[in-house]
Amino acid sequence: MTLSVPPLISVIGPVEPELLAAFAAHYRTLGVTRFHLAFHFPDHVTDDRRQALRAACRSLGITPEVLSTGPWHESVNGTLRDELRCRAGDGWHLLADSDELQTYPAGIAAAIAQAQSDRVGTVRGLMLDRVTTDGSLTGFDTAGGLDTAYPLGGFVTHHVVRGDPRKIVLAHSSVRVASGNHRAPGHRPVNRPPIVVHHFKWRHGVAADVRRRAEHYATGSWESLGPACHSEARQVLAHLERNRGRIGVQTLGLRPVTLAAVPDWWAEEAQHIVDTWRPPTRPLG
Repeated sequence: MTLSVPPLISVIGPVEPELLAAFAAHYRTLGVTRFHLAFHFPDHVTDDRRQALRAACRSLGITPEVLSTGPWHESVNGTLRDELRCRAGDGWHLLADSDELQTYPAGIAAAIAQAQSDRVGTVRGLMLDRVTTDGSLTGFDTAGGLDTAYPLGGFVTHHVVRGDPRKIVLAHSSVRVASGNHRAPGHRPVNRPPIVVHHFKWRHGVAADVRRRAEHYATGSWESLGPACHSEARQVLAHLERNRGRIGVQTLGLRPVTLAAVPDWWAEEAQHIVDTWRPPTRPLG
């Protein structure tokens, strides 16, 4: 039986229209034709910014299925994602945040076929954080693209954020996925190595976003599911302060990467992280 490329499920915040365009173009190149998107705008996002992003979505030929506003409680993403998955129907779903560009050297259908052969309902990815040459948090030129703007890659989420860098990138509709698409309780992926998830988080505006998140979680105006979100935000802010507002490129050993090729070192290093990662045992100070 020939497998088709599944629908893409994504909950999108107030990102740059340029990032949304790069996101859609990347996944269309991989064969995605069905986009099930939800927009969530916290209260600080202006009407002009909301309208600009919705207009950008329309220009891409995509109609968002859900529009949501209000506090960005940690549960919001999962709730909206699950609504989109329900609308997408039975079968496999591709799960990706708007700053995550997954790559499949043999194609998405081949990854699903292998999972079905292995009798599992999930495929695992791992975040490869993309960073500028000097670690500065900048925007990107659409003409040059993301590869040019953020040419270095490494495990920033793992080493700096101390967050879970593992992602469920493909899941059958029968499989429940946890918050953040990091786990699928009771369904352990078996693909080795993990799919590369190029993570373009470290852009202009991320420091303000992380600071805002930390403040809201600290006051309780945004509700969290546990201490991890607040702790991770504090880790990021502390790292940026130590490195004068930048990602510490030298200390983290970041290396040149591109969307077009899987790094030679990926299989060994990424699989080691998957095999050994454990959540922090206590809130980080």
